[in-house]
Amino acid sequence: MELRELEPGFSICHAIYPVDIPEIKALGFRSIICNRKPGEAEDHVDDSELRLAAEAAGLVWVEIPVVPGEYTQEAVKAFSEAIEVLPTPVLCFCRTGRRAASLWVHNHLQQTNCDIGPLLQAAHAAGHDLQESFADVSNIKKSHSSDTKKPGKH
Repeated sequence: MELRELEPGFSICHAIYPVDIPEIKALGFRSIICNRKPGEAEDHVDDSELRLAAEAAGLVWVEIPVVPGEYTQEAVKAFSEAIEVLPTPVLCFCRTGRRAASLWVHNHLQQTNCDIGPLLQAAHAAGHDLQESFADVSNIKKSHSSDTKKPGKH
């Protein structure tokens, strides 16, 4: 398992499996966000085993399934709401970590005067070059709700 911290209290990683849950718990994580869609791959028919293992370990489990490259307003809103209330630190994962990193950037873009540079640098340091995906930040910001968000508790 290769965990990458994007900011204090929020890390991403590639696909996890029930066998990884004890290590995640031992590392101090308190919440897990799954961005994988049920049936997206043979190794992820659904998240029921993962969810049960996480809950048995005392971790909070949240599902926000996202199709790669398709970050809907609903998904970004669900992510934002989860980040506001989940106990930290939070581990967010998908198949490669890219969707998790992208949702994190989309969430921050909802904030007034967001500087995308440090966000893209953090994602890049975590192994995900999102520069092209966020080339037109003004259109992305317009596509999200007009609600001004306060920084989440990370």
